[in-house]
Amino acid sequence: MATANSSNILSSTFYLTGIPGYEEFHQWISISFCLLYLVGIMGNCTILHIVRTDPRLHQPMYYFLAMLSLTDMGMSLPTMTSLFRVLWSISREIQFNTCVVQMFFIHTFSFTESSVLLAMALDRYVAICHPLRYATILTPTLITKIGIVALLRSALPVTPLLARLAFFPFCHSHTLSHSYCLHQDMIRLACADTKFNVIYGLVLITLLWGMDSLGIFVSYVFILHSVLKISSQEGRFRALNTCASHICAVLILYVPMIGLSIVHRFAKHSSPLIHIFMAHIYLLVPPVLNPIIYSVKTKQIRQGILHLLFTLKLSSSVM
Repeated sequence: MATANSSNILSSTFYLTGIPGYEEFHQWISISFCLLYLVGIMGNCTILHIVRTDPRLHQPMYYFLAMLSLTDMGMSLPTMTSLFRVLWSISREIQFNTCVVQMFFIHTFSFTESSVLLAMALDRYVAICHPLRYATILTPTLITKIGIVALLRSALPVTPLLARLAFFPFCHSHTLSHSYCLHQDMIRLACADTKFNVIYGLVLITLLWGMDSLGIFVSYVFILHSVLKISSQEGRFRALNTCASHICAVLILYVPMIGLSIVHRFAKHSSPLIHIFMAHIYLLVPPVLNPIIYSVKTKQIRQGILHLLFTLKLSSSVM
């Protein structure tokens, strides 16, 4: 009985991995991660504050941008605690239940971000192809429904995939490849038939990311078709310029996402550093770069940030 209990305790505990071969530099490496998280949190919180407080930004495009900021933080923040616990040598252990919750947030918000990018592509399509009907089509009620559907569409399919992990025995290595939990990493350690999880995961990725990327592509086909009908070159440039930030956001999410999937499925025996590097790019680059891109490329966001800084400076000088 004691042996069975100790086996159950062991099977519920997993060990996270920092950066192999660089353990003595973990505390120094943590500084760069700390800066990335700080930039990401501050940038996205600034976007959310500006959109909420500036009446000029109470428009569909900026509501979707606020959704993107929320999903960026939802995807990256769950990894912060476990990452710094490993890098600061506090503990490499993570309990199974905590691991599953972490996976749920990472995978759910990853799919949600893809859905939000699709919604933003549709927003650009309506704004460019049907400008006179823009406000009547994309009403606040519809935008709210889109956000709820995007979240449920991502969370519900992920749930059975993660629930099945509770029935898998983990009788061999309990060491994960990253400083946080990913589904494709955990099923690699299971001593059971994981065919359902592998196939279900591939189908889920193909359907959700595939449908989203196809929808984004089709939206831009119609946008390009409409833009080419504009007679002036300046008008065409202005129309396409409104899409530049969104195109960058799409590439920032999909390129690391595809790269990480390829590495996990077809380069299993490659250097662990490649897996770790790709995973951190996938989770940290979008939250850090998206606010910067939208701040640089979007005049209204830039003005909102300058107004916020001026207000803070003014209030500090008064005090």
